[in-house]
Amino acid sequence: MQKAFIKSAKVALVLVYVVIIAGAVVRMTGSGMGCPDWPKCFGYYIPPTDISELQFKPNHDYDKGIVIIKDEALLVATKDFNSLETLNLNNWEPYTEHDYAAFNPTHTWVEYINRLAGALSGIPILIFTILSFWLWRKNKWLTIVSIATVFGMAFQAWLGKTVVDSNLAPFKITVHMVMAMVIVAMILYLIYASKLTYRNQLFDKKFRNVILVAIVLSLVQIVLGTQVRQHIDERVKDIGYIKSLWMENPTLQFYVHRSFSVLVLAINGWLYFRSKKLKLGYHKTNLLMLCIIAEVITGIAMYYFDFPFLSQPLHLVIALIMFGIQFYIYLESRHKKALLT
Repeated sequence: MQKAFIKSAKVALVLVYVVIIAGAVVRMTGSGMGCPDWPKCFGYYIPPTDISELQFKPNHDYDKGIVIIKDEALLVATKDFNSLETLNLNNWEPYTEHDYAAFNPTHTWVEYINRLAGALSGIPILIFTILSFWLWRKNKWLTIVSIATVFGMAFQAWLGKTVVDSNLAPFKITVHMVMAMVIVAMILYLIYASKLTYRNQLFDKKFRNVILVAIVLSLVQIVLGTQVRQHIDERVKDIGYIKSLWMENPTLQFYVHRSFSVLVLAINGWLYFRSKKLKLGYHKTNLLMLCIIAEVITGIAMYYFDFPFLSQPLHLVIALIMFGIQFYIYLESRHKKALLT
């Protein structure tokens, strides 16, 4: 039972990161409003592929909740009915959550795939939550955190709805992403706490405290990064996809974000060298440094080489992978099986 729990938790972790990657692609392609309603897409479980599907059709069977576009506005069917030759507004009501009424099939399907990935990620989470009840006597926290993860996913889904309803309000996007990090942390805890064996790592109080500081700095960096991204989104609205002009007049957040990267590199570099020098056994610091180097490279590429293809989602995803590695190292650093003498 414990092995099945661990496997399902690992699958859940991979799928959550897939959702994060999909979300980054949604942001990069500007597809966040590809589905203007939630949880369906224009009222359909499988979204439309052509604008004709969103135009009024006479003598057509409409189900309650189906959305059409009329005069650059969204109308929602209030009941099941068969349409007449002309549009009868008694059967429709305006969509009031926002006033965005556009259809781009690419954006729609990119957003739909993102939502589908989110739904799929919930399956292994439900599985390991059910399995956790068999492990209650061994470790009650496995069950408690598993249940918290289910509620976290439900809250994340609700946040996704509020993001769409707000027409991609920057603050809500940031909260949505932070919640994804919380879910990652909970799943990592479950994977670590349910392990059958542990590495013979040395406990070093200074290392543990500094890795905690590194995690906090990463959180700050990621939030600052979303502020920079907000500025870029506003520039795209103003000048379009002229990438060379996106960072023509950087905000204060950008300079703070860039300066913080030096501090992040220094602190994580200290962790790497301390683990090596004192032979603490925290081998994941190798992966951590690779992530930081990749993060610096993608950041430089975006600023100096006008946002090469995929550089933006890679920059975000690497940062979140780095956060996950840091958190797992922190979990390892709290395990006091062996002490540094």
